[in-house]
Amino acid sequence: MNAVFNKEKNMNDAEEKNEEVKFVADDEATNIDTRGRITKLREELKTCSEEKKEYLDGWQRAKADHINYKKDEAKRLEDIARFVTAGLASDILPALDSFDLALGHGMNSEVEKGVLLIRSQLLDILKKRGLEVLTTAGKKFDPAFHEAIGEVEADGEEGMVAEEIQKGYMFRGAVVRPARVRISRKPVA
Repeated sequence: MNAVFNKEKNMNDAEEKNEEVKFVADDEATNIDTRGRITKLREELKTCSEEKKEYLDGWQRAKADHINYKKDEAKRLEDIARFVTAGLASDILPALDSFDLALGHGMNSEVEKGVLLIRSQLLDILKKRGLEVLTTAGKKFDPAFHEAIGEVEADGEEGMVAEEIQKGYMFRGAVVRPARVRISRKPVA
């Protein structure tokens, strides 16, 4: 019985295949000018090639624009994050100054240890985010990094940082707050 069923199925498949085959008339039978048809097909091919080139160029430009957009957006987000972090660091600097001021005044050793610990934790957090303390001692005065608030008579080279009044800070290479310093000058004779 299976053999009969398979035979009928094969016959049905063959009939379906015959139905799918379509008869196409020969050009000579339909009296179409072969040269005209070839010319027309060449024109269509040329048009299609031009459209393909135009679409490919447009797609490549769109892809390049998208890549540039992604780069610009990533840079913009990085700039926003840098701006927010720099602003936060700038807002926290007075608290660091208060810790330094408190440490400069006498307090018992246990309180001093606690204040030092809190200050160092806060400074470590800011350093992880890109904050750096400007070093000024013994350096030549540089208005990009220092703010002169006075002069001190001292032996040695003139124009050197003689005393740091308030620490300066940089954030990722940019000065957030210049160090306030006194500059050395030659004694008046």
